[in-house]
Amino acid sequence: MSGVIRLARRGDLAALVELERAAGAVFRSVGMAAVADDEPPRLAELMAYQQDARAWIAADEADRPVGYLLVRVVDGNAHIEQVSIHPGHAGRRIGAALIDTSAGWGRQHRLAALTLTTFAAVPWNAPYYRLLGFHVLTANQLGPGLRRIRNEEAARSLDRWPRVAMHRLARADPTARRPQRIVCATTDRLAT
Repeated sequence: MSGVIRLARRGDLAALVELERAAGAVFRSVGMAAVADDEPPRLAELMAYQQDARAWIAADEADRPVGYLLVRVVDGNAHIEQVSIHPGHAGRRIGAALIDTSAGWGRQHRLAALTLTTFAAVPWNAPYYRLLGFHVLTANQLGPGLRRIRNEEAARSLDRWPRVAMHRLARADPTARRPQRIVCATTDRLAT
């Protein structure tokens, strides 16, 4: 990856909305036009992540955002709310670098793991995250926060295509050991 990963600045936020539209458009190529047409995060939502230092961008050599990641705490883990890469910059390990950054944030806040929800069969979703050390969680491994997220996704009709929740340890070598059972806190807490 060329460029840098840095915390998002307020001046980056409008570009993230456009980046999300471009990244979403790729879903048309796999017959998921409804996902492609989904509205990107609103500026106010992005600003909340940015102000709490929970939004990172991958910037190109001219310091323009080409990828971004949002994280929050869910069930006592660092939950990747969104990670998007501009299609013109795909295949350069930008997503992996952003995810590694969120793992560092998780370790800094003493969170043991990363979680995310994603489409099971879209090549740049669950299959890609498996390559980065993520494992699919079973229904009985979901904490209340992840169950709530999955229910919200189903209410938005995202379950028209198979979706999964995934997990990986936040430590430096995420593939070193796969846990048998995920222990989740019972409440969400925001670490700042």
